[in-house]
Amino acid sequence: MKIITIPVTQFMQNCRIIVCEQTQQAVVVDPGGDVDKINATLTQHNLSLSAIWLTHGHLDHVGGAHSLREQHNIKIIGPHKDERFWFDNLPMQATMFGFKPISAFYPDEWLVHDDTVQVGQLAFKVLHCPGHTPGHVVFYQDTQSTVIVGDVIFKGSVGRTDFPKGDSKQLISSIQAHIMTLPLSTAILSGHGEDTDVDNEKATNPFVSGQFG
Repeated sequence: MKIITIPVTQFMQNCRIIVCEQTQQAVVVDPGGDVDKINATLTQHNLSLSAIWLTHGHLDHVGGAHSLREQHNIKIIGPHKDERFWFDNLPMQATMFGFKPISAFYPDEWLVHDDTVQVGQLAFKVLHCPGHTPGHVVFYQDTQSTVIVGDVIFKGSVGRTDFPKGDSKQLISSIQAHIMTLPLSTAILSGHGEDTDVDNEKATNPFVSGQFG
């Protein structure tokens, strides 16, 4: 497995291209914008894009998804259906976050906890982790010891819960149940900032330890 990280939008959101090196098939996770940059990276690496996976419906994570879907004739998969609220309100989000106007669009498939999504020969387990948003999901690949977590947890911090339908207690519960129970060596690839791992966050993240939150 190869993962290419492309920071997109003014929020420097970590869009990830996941590549199955056996097949050269790829998916893009959370294409928040800068579609030309994403397409250029796909071309540079001679990759075939097979799907778009979304962790949640905030605009800095989904803003380029509809354009990529139309250009590549592929499906948008995820997040959980409880995230529909944020897709309904994409035009409002553009105003709130200072993005260009955007019309509402929706995934082709919603996901539920314990679903499996696949790119080439790589299978990822879907874990529903509400709190930052109600329908947030993460993607876990066990043999590669990697979890793509969107805005659930960051190095030394956790996702905001002051947006509509955020819930701080629910977020910490999701992290404790579904992230901190993964093997200590599991790499945590967050939607913003540096990568980390479960071991480091257990030892140093004050929200996980209970010091905050």
